Amino acid sequence: MNPIVEKLGNLWPEITMLVGAIACLFTGLAGRQSIRRLTPAVAVLAIIIAFVLARFTGGDDAGQFLGLGGLAGYLKLAILGIGLILVLVATGTVDKLKQVVQAESREGKAFDPGDDFKAEFYAFTLFSLTGAMLCAGASDLVWLFLALELTSLPTYVMVATSRDKPFAQEAAVKYFFLGALSAAVFLYGFALIYGATGLTEFAAISAYVQANGVSPLMLTGTVLAVVGVCFKIAAVPMHFYTADVYEGAATPVSAFLAFVPKTAGFAALIALLGLVGWDHGTGANQTELPDVLVYLIAGIAALTMTIGNVLGLVQTRIKRVLAYSSIAHSGYMLVGLLAGPALAMELQSTMPGANFSLSNGVAAVLFYLVAYGLSTVGTFAVIGCLTRPDGEEVQTYDDLAGLRHRHPFQAGVLLISVISLVGLPPLVGFLGKLFLIGAVYSAGSGDSPNAGLYQGLVVLMVINSAISGVYYLRIASAAFFGEDKGQTVEATMPSRRWGGAAAAAAALALGGLPGDWLITSAERAAESFEQEPSTRRDAPAEPPAALIDEAARPGDTAFQNRPG
Repeated sequence: MNPIVEKLGNLWPEITMLVGAIACLFTGLAGRQSIRRLTPAVAVLAIIIAFVLARFTGGDDAGQFLGLGGLAGYLKLAILGIGLILVLVATGTVDKLKQVVQAESREGKAFDPGDDFKAEFYAFTLFSLTGAMLCAGASDLVWLFLALELTSLPTYVMVATSRDKPFAQEAAVKYFFLGALSAAVFLYGFALIYGATGLTEFAAISAYVQANGVSPLMLTGTVLAVVGVCFKIAAVPMHFYTADVYEGAATPVSAFLAFVPKTAGFAALIALLGLVGWDHGTGANQTELPDVLVYLIAGIAALTMTIGNVLGLVQTRIKRVLAYSSIAHSGYMLVGLLAGPALAMELQSTMPGANFSLSNGVAAVLFYLVAYGLSTVGTFAVIGCLTRPDGEEVQTYDDLAGLRHRHPFQAGVLLISVISLVGLPPLVGFLGKLFLIGAVYSAGSGDSPNAGLYQGLVVLMVINSAISGVYYLRIASAAFFGEDKGQTVEATMPSRRWGGAAAAAAALALGGLPGDWLITSAERAAESFEQEPSTRRDAPAEPPAALIDEAARPGDTAFQNRPG
């Protein structure tokens, strides 16, 4: 079968999302108000169809033609599942804008498409989710760059159009310019990787590195790419925008930012680090990342989790607290990414068929992304369901005081979500942190030269988790034990209410026996990524030596992309 036809056959979920985005543009710009109101339903329908296609398209090997193997299928389902909850939570966001309210109230006048933002908002939501899905399935540096930008560019507009407040526009401008800076950094890194290998496809680069080792130019490009992608995951040193943007955007958009770009960023990091580490290197048995990357990621992870939690302690505004919480969780996942699948690969080779979930850092990160996404979206959903008497969003801890008396259902959802973020049993957040810590501890208990570093990071993770409990439990304490002064009222948005309930219910259920299924799925996805490049469908037909000879020939062919 033609490789292009085969790839398109496995991209039906993404194609469906793009068609859904275009359909949202048509319905959102329709002249009749009754049709415009169907736009959220169109977005939900597109996600449901894409989810079904992602689950069944290509069978068990779906995504194997992609650079990340079966990991792509796992991430697509996670993005679509939580994306569906995000759309439910976002329903009604742009309807509250003054311009939209005034336009809908004018009777007898022709509809002006410039007065309503439903079309753009829901279309950009689907475009961004599609970009994250494409990041999960990227097999090429060019593809990965375009997918990362498709994920990010719509969110700049979503921040600006979600609220009619000056600080929303300020947040969008800040977000845009810092995003452009990060794109320049990781694109330059991609250029250096290409310059070091003469290749852009992951399988070909992986084969090149296996045979030739990691050159200084390749290492420099990978370092720059990692630093640039840190913007997507809100990690140090690219974290400065997070609190201002989360506070400036509407609450449902903040929830979107907390999960979708972060998931795309971690998919990109897994792909990039897999090119130079874990099962590659200068030695025949090299299973770890190069030391430069080990120290870089360890430093970023330590600073990210510590800065996120310490600054979260001193915040008085809820959305800023959750912004620094998002930063801290990126630090936790970076530690798991640092451990990688190296130990699990080694143990699987000696004891095939045994369960080594606690030894696989990539599987732990995949599981934690879902756990974090459900818990964070549930928290933001409750915040988004509440408004102050003046119509403004909830801002401080005092606004949540006595929530259990006025809105006990919302208080229960909030409690489940924040307890899961802390990492207490029996919720999915506990399993997530357990597997992250287990993977890093296992990596530090072997013969690794960096064992002491891993063990130190485990201790730091535990300390930071305890610190985070202070501000998470402060949110729960305000809701359950604060004095009820009628500070907030519940908005009449059933979809947002049930979206938050769905996230909390999933966080509770996956903390029990259903969580075993998700853990197994994450482990299988990581195992498919661990396969040698020669066993993947997108692997080059020629052996690594032939690829190197081709790249080393003088002339124009030295800088041509080598097809897989």
